[in-house]
Formats: sequence, C-alpha cells, structure tokens
Amino acid sequence: MKIVDYPDAEMMMMELADTLASELKNCLLVHEHASFAVPGGTTPGPIFDNLCAVDLDWARVHVLLTDERWVPETSDRSNTKLIRERLLIERAAAATYIPLYAEAETPEEKLPELAEALTPELPISVMLLGMGADMHTASIFPGADQLDLALHGDDRLVAMRAPGAPEPRITLSAKVLKAAMSRHIVIIGAEKREALERARHLTPEEAPVAAVLPGSVIHWAER
Repeated sequence: MKIVDYPDAEMMMMELADTLASELKNCLLVHEHASFAVPGGTTPGPIFDNLCAVDLDWARVHVLLTDERWVPETSDRSNTKLIRERLLIERAAAATYIPLYAEAETPEEKLPELAEALTPELPISVMLLGMGADMHTASIFPGADQLDLALHGDDRLVAMRAPGAPEPRITLSAKVLKAAMSRHIVIIGAEKREALERARHLTPEEAPVAAVLPGSVIHWAER
C-alpha cells in the first residue's frame, strides 16, 4: 500500500485524473481494450469532470461501476446516472458502458447475466475505489448480509443488503477488486484518513477496505 498526500482536493482530482488517463493509455498500447472500473458517490465527480475530456482512444475503453444501487437509472441515487452525466460525456462519450443494473425487482434475478457480461472485462485494467467512514469499499459493508461471500467467495458479483443502506446493492466481489491490474483509492478529510489508519490493523470482516489495501495506491487530501 502506498499513500499519496495532496495539498488540497482540487489538485488531487486533477492529478489523479492524469494518472488514470496515463494508465489507460498504457494499457491500450498492449491490449485491444481497457476495462475501467469506477465508484459512484460524491467524491469521484470532480475526477470524472477532468477525465472526460482527456484525449485517448475512448472507443476502446470499457467503463463499469464497482458497485450499484438497485434503482432505475432515472433515480438520483443511481450511480449509473452520475457517470453518464459526468464521465461518459465529451470525448469519453465514445466509451462502452458495462451496466451493473437491469430492470428487475431484485438484483438476484439479474445476477447471472450481469456477471456473465463481466467475463471479457476481467481482470480489470484500471480501478478507482472510494472508502466510507465505516471502512466499506464498493458496496462491501461491515455487517452486510452477504459479507462472507463478498470477501471470500469466488463469485464475481454479489447482491448485498446492509444496515443503513436504503436499497439493495450489487457489488464487485473482493476477488475481482483484488485482481485489478492497477488499483487506486481516493479519500478526502481527516475522518476518512483516521478510518484508513484503523482499517490497516483490522480484519476485512471489521473493515472491508482492508481486503484491498495491499497493492493499492491511496490518494488523500484533507479538504
């Protein structure tokens, strides 16, 4: 694990966007396509704003989420809506999007076909993750109903329900997260930095992000 500190979040977002773009370009030099996994939530939005205009062969980039809330794309809680509005625009509009949601009452109904669609994208070329103050990453939450499967199973995708999460989630498993060829975690604020330091000394069951800290680059700014 490597930690990169930045003087402020604005600079971190710009520099991290440059890093991700460089890694995608390098991947495309030797592979037909690059798979690029990104989180939802509020933190990565400025990264997407910087990245979407970058000059690279976006037509050969396959974008997918690390996790998704089981809500329609029209919902303001949809991670898909976020990346369509802030990442898959300008030059990045040429990228192929690999969805983690399909219309159904529960994620379990669509889990097999969504997991099958992931097969050509693995291992993921470049991955960006976030981390919550509760030390969850993707939608692998402490206390979630399928936590053991998500952390230790062989499934690529896991449907999750967790205390405090108002809707079911679907998430890449720890096995998929750990297999990414390049993995970055972005966090902002003193509270999350303290949570990260705690996670380093806890089990993945207590702090799911601990499962992916080895080999990750952590990008942090206080504000």
